[in-house]
Amino acid sequence: MPQKNAENPWIETLKTIGLSVALAFGIRTFVAEARYIPSKSMLPTLEVNDRLIVEKLSYRFSPPERGDVIVFKPTKALKRRGFDDAFIKRVIGIPGDKVAVRGGRVYVNSEPLREKYLEAKPDYRFGPVTVPEDRYLVLGDNRNNSYDSHYWGFVPRDKIIGQAVVRFWPLDQAGLLEEPIYPSKQHSQ
Repeated sequence: MPQKNAENPWIETLKTIGLSVALAFGIRTFVAEARYIPSKSMLPTLEVNDRLIVEKLSYRFSPPERGDVIVFKPTKALKRRGFDDAFIKRVIGIPGDKVAVRGGRVYVNSEPLREKYLEAKPDYRFGPVTVPEDRYLVLGDNRNNSYDSHYWGFVPRDKIIGQAVVRFWPLDQAGLLEEPIYPSKQHSQ
């Protein structure tokens, strides 16, 4: 039986590197990617320089839900203001929701949200506004120090990169991001 000739080691190395790059690109593009937190807008949930895994697959099959921490590309309004980097905020209003901020509370469909993740109660008034179809209203957990929907508007669904699900750095805080509490009519507990 004739014996196969061994392939050139350089060719094997190039094939291995090419396959690795293709897999890494595919995973980062379609499944998950790592991100870091550049600002204090999500305190106390996320701190500056925390490292996260953002999963991208679930939003291909179901829409974002109220309470999800999402990463998104800048909207047209943000681009006009010179922003090019991705943002991270919490979804507060989903399509059809009526959202208002008054008296230090956020109201969705006239019910106050129970938000155990806030840095401080909001010290501003906003709304009421109704979230349009295929749009989301997002706020930072550090409500009084967050450049979010109450300044520049809604996030189109096609701008959403994915959901922040796991913090992997710092190691002593590694794990799943905490699930928020919402009114029982709006979100199952």
